[in-house]
Amino acid sequence: NQLQKDLEEVKELLTKATRKRLRDVLMTEKHKLELEIKNQPPPKPKDVVEEEKSSLGGYTVKINNYGWDQSDKFIKIYISLNGVQKLPTENVQVNFTERSFDLLVKNLNGKNYTMTFNNLLKPISVEGSSKKIKTDTVLVMCRKKREEKWECLTQVEKESKEKEKAAYDTSDPSEGLMNLLKKMYAEGDDEMKRTINKAWVESREKQSKGDIPMDI
Repeated sequence: NQLQKDLEEVKELLTKATRKRLRDVLMTEKHKLELEIKNQPPPKPKDVVEEEKSSLGGYTVKINNYGWDQSDKFIKIYISLNGVQKLPTENVQVNFTERSFDLLVKNLNGKNYTMTFNNLLKPISVEGSSKKIKTDTVLVMCRKKREEKWECLTQVEKESKEKEKAAYDTSDPSEGLMNLLKKMYAEGDDEMKRTINKAWVESREKQSKGDIPMDI
């Protein structure tokens, strides 16, 4: 298991680290890895795995597109799959843990479909969670353990948003603008890059003439 190997390496580094800042970073990483390992679905017995492989047939497609919504009690994930309502109920399986779920749809138009969510933002109730099959849609209902609003689905998403926010959260407004422009330039198409280049050149020309006192 790769996660277990990562954890062992982090523990090894912790025994050698002497700087407080480095130890804090390693301790945070150690905690994250332990959480991921804890929340992994339990391994299935070998005979069950072999039976599933033989019953699948066809080839397996990983689902990446989905929509989600929430109510006070549930996180709802909508997965579009044409004709899924025609399958036998046992062909659509969802396994839940407190911080994850995985979906398996077997033999839909000659293909199998899988989706896995690890590290959900907050704990869910395994017993209270379920699935519903609708026309061309699978609805996964994750029952919240606490009735509170989730700002995103997973811990990884939350950390990614916080890093992005930190990158543009600065006491210097001109620095924040520069970071934003750099991001737009890096992610933009050719037209966006031309627009930013033009604006940059024009602002430099105005500044050199004394029209703009501050460097943007």
